[in-house]
Amino acid sequence: MDIIGLIPSFGGVLYTIAAFVIALLIIVAVHEYGHYIVGRWTGIHAEVFSLGFGPVLWSRVDRRGTRWQLAALPFGGFVKFLGDSDAASGKDADAIANMDPDTRRHTMHSAPLWARASTVAAGPIFNFIMSIAIFAAVIGVRGTASDPLTIAALHPVPLAQGLQAGDEILAIGGSKTPELENLGSYVADELSDDMAQTYTVRRDGRELDVPGIHPYPAIVQAVSPGSAAIDAGLEAGDFIQSVNGEIVETFAALREIVGNSEGNALTLGIWRDGQDVQVVLLPRRMDLPLAEGGFETRWLIGITGGMAFVPETESPGVLGSLGYGVEQTYFIVKSSLSGLYYMATGAISSCNMRGPIGIAQTSGEVASQGLTSFIWFIAVLSTAVGLLNLFPVPVLDGGHLVFHAYEAVAGRPPSDRALRVLMAIGLTLILSLMVFALSNDLTCP
Repeated sequence: MDIIGLIPSFGGVLYTIAAFVIALLIIVAVHEYGHYIVGRWTGIHAEVFSLGFGPVLWSRVDRRGTRWQLAALPFGGFVKFLGDSDAASGKDADAIANMDPDTRRHTMHSAPLWARASTVAAGPIFNFIMSIAIFAAVIGVRGTASDPLTIAALHPVPLAQGLQAGDEILAIGGSKTPELENLGSYVADELSDDMAQTYTVRRDGRELDVPGIHPYPAIVQAVSPGSAAIDAGLEAGDFIQSVNGEIVETFAALREIVGNSEGNALTLGIWRDGQDVQVVLLPRRMDLPLAEGGFETRWLIGITGGMAFVPETESPGVLGSLGYGVEQTYFIVKSSLSGLYYMATGAISSCNMRGPIGIAQTSGEVASQGLTSFIWFIAVLSTAVGLLNLFPVPVLDGGHLVFHAYEAVAGRPPSDRALRVLMAIGLTLILSLMVFALSNDLTCP
């Protein structure tokens, strides 16, 4: 066996696992801290806050009597409150029965209903808050393109062009440049698909006509994790010049070729850092969520396009950034619920659900694209974890909230026997879902 030859692959596996563990621990820490801090605010005492399960590697007890610990298996975490029999918040009836009324008030099982419900709901809510904060911070730092459209920098391309940084674009192809929100539809509906375009720009106070390339050429802005493109080694900044020997003028033309490929192999002629490169890949049939709801199925290679230049940006402000964060989080929640519905009805492939192996692989691929991409992925995954925990399944936070809702209506909690049966059913459902997702990781393309 060629041990030396296995080292790069082994290193890639370690990188993937490390990225997955880091992402998971951050998300779990935020989720469990939500339970902990709201429990503390509402008078419920936390005995243990653990990141990970199994043998304890490190621990300390704070002045409130809570043990903070790191455990050997970094695939989750828990908060054990006073009166819990285990990490799953089972009830230690004997211990609670021997407590005085004041101490009993500080247990999860004897605190007022509002305190228990708030503590349970806080975990998923903190996941959503983290997602909103990350999305808002990224867009706040990155900014949004500002009107009027002005060039901040030019992407390296294999064609000569007369545009310069600082040029304010007044017209493209003889037509006045519209506001940015209408630029995409203008390019699609009115601008010719020719690579060569004439720009009217304002430069140093003068209006000039200069040659340039189509504002949306077949340039790779980002590569999607788990895609044909990332498997084939495409990189951000690649300039796609041809497909199967046919010249490609625009990203829209590339999208049409890929969409009509029926999954057949495509040979891409790429210009990268001054070198001509050829890449062969197989488009994959994918189900894509639509902004208005529902899904569409298309052949994709897994890249997003961008403009031929970097536009100047402006900060959307705190409120604008937060609004964007809320919209992005809501879109992920809506798309996830819609996807589950369409998978259940057979409208889209069940392979859209991935398990730990698929998520770990995506973690590593996103981390390799840079810190910003990795942080963005953590926000997406945090939203998914928050949503999953709200499902009304015993064992999950959503199941506990259903129990609390029953108690609010009936005036009493479910019996201990009923809770044990329901928790066993819930655990079976969760394990079945995990096995199904894991089988997708192993069998789906």
